[in-house]
Amino acid sequence: MDILKVENLSFSYGKKEIIKGIDFNISESMVLGIIGPNGSGKTTLLKNLSGYLKPSFGNVYVLNKNIKHLNIKEKAKYIGYVPQDIFYDFDFTCYDIVMMGRTPYLNRFQSEKLEDKQIVRESMEITNTWQFKDKSIKELSGGERQRVYIARALAQRPKIMLMDEPVSHLDIKYQLEILNLIKDLTLKGILVITVLHDINLAAQFCDKIFILKDGKIEASGKPKDVLNVKNIKNVFETDVVIFEDSETGSINIVPYLNRREQLKVV
Repeated sequence: MDILKVENLSFSYGKKEIIKGIDFNISESMVLGIIGPNGSGKTTLLKNLSGYLKPSFGNVYVLNKNIKHLNIKEKAKYIGYVPQDIFYDFDFTCYDIVMMGRTPYLNRFQSEKLEDKQIVRESMEITNTWQFKDKSIKELSGGERQRVYIARALAQRPKIMLMDEPVSHLDIKYQLEILNLIKDLTLKGILVITVLHDINLAAQFCDKIFILKDGKIEASGKPKDVLNVKNIKNVFETDVVIFEDSETGSINIVPYLNRREQLKVV
């Protein structure tokens, strides 16, 4: 059974078509990275997969269930979504924020049960945020907050985790910390789909990559198969050189410097 199946997905803002007839299916847990230039439709695609946006045409299935037929609580039990930016007007503790992930399982006015508390603690321990449980979310650093948001999504017990540029505003230490955490989630049977800005991080941490261009999947496959000079030139309009890291086995993509920049370096 496919964890996720997408059929002829299209989406438009008004008359402007952003996503154009995308098809794919995934039957196993993995880290799927989505890369592409600005305006290629990456975030819009994630929002359609999450059910936040309704496709203009086509369907999205999670475990054979069409998400257009699921209500908000039902969708939240299957799909966790960590957007690029989250802002809270109130001074919530980290524990309260992660407990919000249990909302789909609670009836109106129902208090959280022992099971909910256990799941929240487990989610916070997995993301190494339990020590922040009594702290205000506003007291944490960017990397710490990001881990709390992932814990909240984990508390939903989703089959699919969608993340929109989860490391774009973090320093290298927190980038690696978050990406290693994301990789570990697949061991728990979760399909992780993440938009990434850094091609080299995508090459190192993703099991599969979609390259988006003008709302279409221009190339898909393992990083070494799709991150090549031709595809990068075609999609990003940039000349690069690619070499393999002998220690990690991952590929590294380095853009050519123009002549003026080369003279400055010399």
